[in-house]
Amino acid sequence: MELRQRALEVLRLCDPEEKSAAALDMYAQAARISIATEMRLTAPPADTLPGRPARPQLLHHTAVARRSPATPEGRAVLIHAIAHIEFNAINLALDAIWRFAGMPETFYRDWLRVAAEEAKHFRLLRDHLRRQLHHDYGDFPAHQGLWSMCEKTADDIVARMALVPRTLEARGLDATPLIQHKLRQVGTPDALAAVAILDTILREEVGHVAIGNHWYGWLCTRAGLDPVAHYAALVQRYEAPRPKPPLNEAARRAAGFSEAEMRWLQHG
Repeated sequence: MELRQRALEVLRLCDPEEKSAAALDMYAQAARISIATEMRLTAPPADTLPGRPARPQLLHHTAVARRSPATPEGRAVLIHAIAHIEFNAINLALDAIWRFAGMPETFYRDWLRVAAEEAKHFRLLRDHLRRQLHHDYGDFPAHQGLWSMCEKTADDIVARMALVPRTLEARGLDATPLIQHKLRQVGTPDALAAVAILDTILREEVGHVAIGNHWYGWLCTRAGLDPVAHYAALVQRYEAPRPKPPLNEAARRAAGFSEAEMRWLQHG
């Protein structure tokens, strides 16, 4: 099996169960997998990327309703939204593997690990939805903001590393403790079970953002770019969202954000 070609094949799978299982299987075979780092793969038609199921219905992010986690339905909507983010995150990691040639082999192995862990997160959340909240992935509308940035940065690996893992996914580091606090206040068995799942996700997402930070820094060094100044330029060029306070400063520092980057994020 060649990793980058297989990543593209898995990216195009539509069934969430099949896609997540395939991502986990790729990682399980990591020691035996070959990586054609210089191979230029032919991009398939854009409307086939990523493969996605017929449901959930995809809406603009402003049209996706929010509900209080105080009710079982509200908690189902919340967990469904997080599951959708994790499903998209599988796609983002797979896309980084197949799309960008000419990187060190460790780059592709890093994103393979991310794809597998995102698949694990998706399965944990989907199982929680089914067992404890009597819903399934696809039952509620969702938005496609993460993949939209993936499309915008398809031709710029520096922008991809800057604006997907260390911008959009890093927002999860800030948001997760706030979500957990609300769920603890609810205090029902399903809410507390969700808090435990989010502990696992938060711990591993720190590692994913760290991978994005590492490769963004590596690419900036290779190109002779100042990472803080170039990041500010990329945020403006691609209209990337700024993080909403409060920032999870401990998690962001653990993920490799420098003090200069933290100052820029907080004060611009």
